[in-house]
Amino acid sequence: MDRFRMIFQYFQSNSESVMNGICGLLALASVKIYTSFDFSCPCLPQYNMAYGLGIMFIPPVVLLLCGLIVNRQCVVAIEEWKRPTGNRKKNMAIIRYICSSILQRAMIAPIVWILVSLLDGKCFVCAFSNSVDPDKFSGFANITPAHVQLLLSKFPCKEDELIRNNTSRKAVSRYLRCWSQALGWSILLTLIVLAFLARSLRPCFNQAAFLQTRYWSNYIDIEQKIFDETCCEHARDFAHKCIIHFFESMQKEIKLRRFNAHREEEEGKEGEKDHLRGITNEEQMNKLLQSWYYSKPRLDLSRATQRQYLSTERTSMHLVDTMTNRWHPQPGSTTTRQTDV
Repeated sequence: MDRFRMIFQYFQSNSESVMNGICGLLALASVKIYTSFDFSCPCLPQYNMAYGLGIMFIPPVVLLLCGLIVNRQCVVAIEEWKRPTGNRKKNMAIIRYICSSILQRAMIAPIVWILVSLLDGKCFVCAFSNSVDPDKFSGFANITPAHVQLLLSKFPCKEDELIRNNTSRKAVSRYLRCWSQALGWSILLTLIVLAFLARSLRPCFNQAAFLQTRYWSNYIDIEQKIFDETCCEHARDFAHKCIIHFFESMQKEIKLRRFNAHREEEEGKEGEKDHLRGITNEEQMNKLLQSWYYSKPRLDLSRATQRQYLSTERTSMHLVDTMTNRWHPQPGSTTTRQTDV
C-alpha cells in the first residue's frame, strides 16, 4: 500500500508526467483498436470513399476529444480565460501556452491512428479505388464507363466474383497502397522535421519570456490544486464539527458518557490543526468561494512578508526590552528598594 501511495503522490505532483503517460496509452490504444478492427469495404461506388475516409478521420476526432477530456489543464485554461479580471490581470500568453501544450498532447493519438491507417493502406484503397485512371492499366478495354466504375469499386473486395479473375486488381491495389504509404511516410517525416526544428530553434528566441510563461502556467495549475485541497480539508472539518454538534444535540437518545473521552481526543487534535480558519457557516463559505472566483488575490507577497517581518520585529523588540528591564533595573527602582530596606 505504501508503494502505491508513493506512486499516486508522485503522479499527483507531476501532472505533466501523468498527461504524457495518458497520451501514450491513448496512442497505444489507437494502434490496438485499428489492428483489431475488422475493416470491410462496402465495395459500392457511392459508399467506398465515404466509408474509407470516415474510418480514417472519424476515430481520430474521437481520440482528440478523449485527449482533451482527460487533460486537467483544459479546464484550467478555460477557467483562466473566462474568469473575471478582478485584482489579477489576465495574461493571454499563459493561456496560449497552456492551450498549445494541451493540443500537442491531445494530437498524439489521432496522428498515430492516421499514420497507421495510411501505412496499412486498406482505407486509402477503399476510398480512392474509384478515382484510379483505368487507361493506366490493362483489362478495361471494350468496357462501358459505368461497368468500369463498378469494377474499380469492387477491387478492395478480393473474393468478389466480378474481379476474382481480373488481372488488373493486384496492380490497382499495389498502386493505391504505394500512394498511401508514401503519404504516410511523408507526414511522419514532416512531423519529425518540425519537432527537430522546434527543439533546436527554441534557444534562438527569447528564453526569459518562455520561462516566465511556463512558470506562471505551472503556478495557475498548482494554485488550483492547493485551493481544491484546502476546500476539501475545510469541508471535512466543517462536516466533522456539524456531526459532533448534531450528536451533542441528541443527548436524550445517545449516551454521551461513552464518547466523552473520544470527543476530547478529537477536540485536542482539532486544536493542533484546524482548517476552518474562522469560517463556520454556509454564508461565509459561499462568500469566500464567490470572492475567489470574481476577485482572485494579487500575485504579490511583499505586503504579507512585510507584515510578518514587522510583527516578528515587534515581538523581538518587546522581548529585548523585557529582558533589559529585568537584568538592568532603572535607578529609581533601586533607590526605592534601598529606602524600603
